[in-house]
Amino acid sequence: MEKTAFIAIVGRPNVGKSSILNEMIGQKVAIVSSKPQTTRTRIMGILTEDDTQLVFIDTPGLHKPVNELGKYMVRSVNESVNGVDACLLVVEAGKPISHADEDLINKFKSLGLPAILAINKIDLIRDKTEIMQQILNYTQKFNFSAIVPVCAKNGSAIDELKDELKKLANEGNYFFDEDELTDQPEKVLASEMVREKLLRLLGKEIPHGIAVVIERMRNRDDSDILDVEATIFCEKATHKGIIIGKGGSMLKKIGTYARQDMEAFFQCRVNLNLWVKVKEDWRNRERMLQSFGFDNNDFL
Repeated sequence: MEKTAFIAIVGRPNVGKSSILNEMIGQKVAIVSSKPQTTRTRIMGILTEDDTQLVFIDTPGLHKPVNELGKYMVRSVNESVNGVDACLLVVEAGKPISHADEDLINKFKSLGLPAILAINKIDLIRDKTEIMQQILNYTQKFNFSAIVPVCAKNGSAIDELKDELKKLANEGNYFFDEDELTDQPEKVLASEMVREKLLRLLGKEIPHGIAVVIERMRNRDDSDILDVEATIFCEKATHKGIIIGKGGSMLKKIGTYARQDMEAFFQCRVNLNLWVKVKEDWRNRERMLQSFGFDNNDFL
């Protein structure tokens, strides 16, 4: 008998939610960076093993919003929790329980949702008694179905985490084909690959004011080459100069790294062309948010 479960991966920004998702799926379906609020939308990853299909919703980090984009991200988290069978709360090893974590735990209680706690980045903690105390603190807050200390960076205990999540699945037919890994359209995956390189290569503030839109994506006739044209939108002219770099050096580097990821994922040669345009204060402009794929109507 097949079993399935929809599971929302929730937690504060930069605790490793996307890294855990990628590690469980065995394929990079969500971008990763050291900067907080990397994930902006709900990204669905699909794991089918043995007789169980787990459908993961990787949500943005729960934070206090400072613009319309931030409000969209918070609504995305709340909506995701409302429509799943269980939740995976990810926290960072050695960190105290935050207000955001308590808000999520209260959400689990009010909805009667089963939840598993993953304590990530255990490789950064030398004194393991800190983790034991952290487990005790969370146990006093909520009756988690399981608590699993993990390290997404090296894959430690990820299999154990998957086994615990499978226990939350219920009998029912699969929602997706067994070989599917994500529900994200190819254009979204490609745009996220470009945005990840921007996050990794640029300063702290600029990436949060950047959006990437794939304008064109088409396979050449009688060829294994995929042509991709993308526009990088930023909020200031000075940011545009930084993104392009001296003599186009930064843009070339971004394009090279993004193209390599695309070729690995799409299993073909990629011809990637990037442009940079300025759209001032786009994170507070509803029409711009909608044109970039952030549809507020989905969360009303």
